[in-house]
Amino acid sequence: MIGWLSGQVVHQRVDGPLILDVNGVGYEVQVASSETYRVGESVEMFIYTVVRADALMLYGFNSLAEREFFELLLATPGVGPSTALAALRTMTTGELAHAIESDDVKRVAKIPGIGPKTASRIVLELKGKFVAIADQAFTSQGEPSSVIDDALRSLGYSNQEIRQALQDVELPLDESEALRYALRLVRRQ
Repeated sequence: MIGWLSGQVVHQRVDGPLILDVNGVGYEVQVASSETYRVGESVEMFIYTVVRADALMLYGFNSLAEREFFELLLATPGVGPSTALAALRTMTTGELAHAIESDDVKRVAKIPGIGPKTASRIVLELKGKFVAIADQAFTSQGEPSSVIDDALRSLGYSNQEIRQALQDVELPLDESEALRYALRLVRRQ
C-alpha cells in the first residue's frame, strides 16, 4: 500500500485531483483539501490507498491526523471514500469533529452526498472518537495539529508557507495560544 508521496504537481484538474510526479511516475491523487496547487509546486501527502477490482485510487491528505479522520469517516456504514472526501473538502477536521461531538446533525447533513439519515449515523457512530485525535494534536516532535494547519490555510496561507514558518518550532499545548503563536510566525515570512 502507498502511505506517503512526495513530488511535484504536474497538473490539477478542475474537480480536484492532482497529478503528482514522483521520480518520473505520475500519480493521480484525489485531494481532501479544497486548496489549489500550483504546477511545479513540491508537495508531500499522506496517502490512503483503495484497491478495487477495476481501479487503484489514491486519496491525499496534508497531515496524518487528516488521513486518520478520513479513515474514521469510512468506518461509518454508508460512507464511502467520495463522501468522506466531500466532508473534508466542505469543513475542516476541527469543524467536523465539533459538529459530531456536539450532536449537530443538521450541520453534518449540509455535506454534499450526506442526507439526514447518514448524518445521524455519522454522529452516532463517531461521537467520542475524536477525543483521541484531539489529544494527538501535537506529536512528540512538536508538530502542529491539522486544526492549526486548517486554520492557517483558511486565512489564505499555503501549505509551503505554513511548513516553512513552523518548521522545528514547538508550539504551546493550548490550541488557542498555539494558533496565535503560529499566526505570528507565518506573518513574519
